[in-house]
Amino acid sequence: MHAIADPETIDLLASATRLHRAGALDQAASLYEQALARAPRHAAGWFLAGALALSRGRPDEANRLLARALELRPDHPATLASAAETALRLEDPARAAQLAEALLLQCPNSVPGWFIAGTARLNLGDNDGAAAALRRCLRLAPAHAGAHQNLANALLGQDDMAGALLHARAACALAPDSAPALADLGHILIRAGQWDEAAFSCHEALRHDPQLAEAHWTHGIANLLAGNWLVGWAEYEWRRRHPHYIGHFRSLPTPCWRGEALVGKTLLITAEQGLGDAIMLARYLPELAHRGARCVLECDAGLIPLLGQLAPCSARGVSLPAHDVWVDQMSLPHRFATTPETVAGAAGYLRPDPVRAAGWAARLPAGRRIGLVWAGNPAHQDDRLRSLPAALLGTLHPPAGSHLISLQVGPRAADALGLPGLHDASAALTDWAETAALLANLDLLITIDSAVAHCAGALGVPTWLLLPFVPDWRWLPGRDDTPWYDSLLLLRQPAPGDWASVIDRANTLLIQATAPARTDLLF
Repeated sequence: MHAIADPETIDLLASATRLHRAGALDQAASLYEQALARAPRHAAGWFLAGALALSRGRPDEANRLLARALELRPDHPATLASAAETALRLEDPARAAQLAEALLLQCPNSVPGWFIAGTARLNLGDNDGAAAALRRCLRLAPAHAGAHQNLANALLGQDDMAGALLHARAACALAPDSAPALADLGHILIRAGQWDEAAFSCHEALRHDPQLAEAHWTHGIANLLAGNWLVGWAEYEWRRRHPHYIGHFRSLPTPCWRGEALVGKTLLITAEQGLGDAIMLARYLPELAHRGARCVLECDAGLIPLLGQLAPCSARGVSLPAHDVWVDQMSLPHRFATTPETVAGAAGYLRPDPVRAAGWAARLPAGRRIGLVWAGNPAHQDDRLRSLPAALLGTLHPPAGSHLISLQVGPRAADALGLPGLHDASAALTDWAETAALLANLDLLITIDSAVAHCAGALGVPTWLLLPFVPDWRWLPGRDDTPWYDSLLLLRQPAPGDWASVIDRANTLLIQATAPARTDLLF
């Protein structure tokens, strides 16, 4: 039970509160400290001190003070609200949701309670729970800009594009100077395929907050999609400061390579993102060697047997290779000022291991061989958009005499086991050199946007890439080819979620494919 304070303590707390409201935060903190020393069991004092710490931008301190207040008075609504907000700032959404639920038990119509509950659910990836809580918040407070903004993101996660745009625009109308709201609108506009408006929204966000990494990054993606690559690459460099991606990076004691001369220097290239990105950007290794660099690529261990043909490789997380300078692999297009017209290695820059390729030639069925990959990494944030529904696999009809070769690995490898004529090769794909050797024996690969597509393109294997309505930035809109790989044909959804039309086009092309099976294997 919390204690009743003596009159002098009450005066100290009142003075501290007045100073807090007047903006004299340091003085207020000193008085709160004096008051709590006199009355250490006064719950209101701990709450007020915690609220001050939160307003001073000290969430760790606020968390400690508010926890003490809740020990003394666990059902105090204002303390629960401040503690829940603190948990959000400390990136502990599960704790924030728990505290918000406790607050709502006390105050079912608490606007902060529903807002924090919805925001926490959004951060936990529960778009349905987030949308329900944020709609309740907006029924109580229709002009709550933050609730509109977060509801827009929850609806985007539910693939409700119209609703996401509606609430994102409402957030910006209610808070026109909010850089985060404008940046979120830009992100949603990208998903809606409206690159120019997305770029403008991010530009406006940066006018209000020039250091907002999310706005720079989204501005970069919009420009990359629009083909404005020089602007896009420069803005994409802000990914190192983006809250969602900052954890992917580390500080190295050596200098970062900014484009200066490399003759006689060892350059460490760190593969910072997915396997497909590492394969795609390995095309720059010969270019760097041509500039005189001794390159060392730090990448996933499974890629080393494949990419080791271009440069010495080191498994990420084992030990830091000796080097003079370093660069993140995704920064290489920026360092080389790459444009769609100057992409290097589009004809292919990798070769299969001849012994492994010969082994696959003997093991695979004779005739036309069509590789198939229908699902990507389920941990990818957009996997639900880019992976093919299993039910559609049975609607793919290869020509008579063709053999479907499954290269699908992971939890969805069993989806197509009932397809007639399917040869499942996935169990033998032990590393990427093995995958490359199999690809070298295919007449065609049909795949969703995954690392296999990049491997096939880097080998020059004919590939049909099945893309969602708004694809990843690298594939550019409105074209069926790509400057990254000459051997890729892009088959795009004509509308969001319309995979059936993509499969129909693939079937039409398969019927038209009457050329004899390949005999010019890549080894």
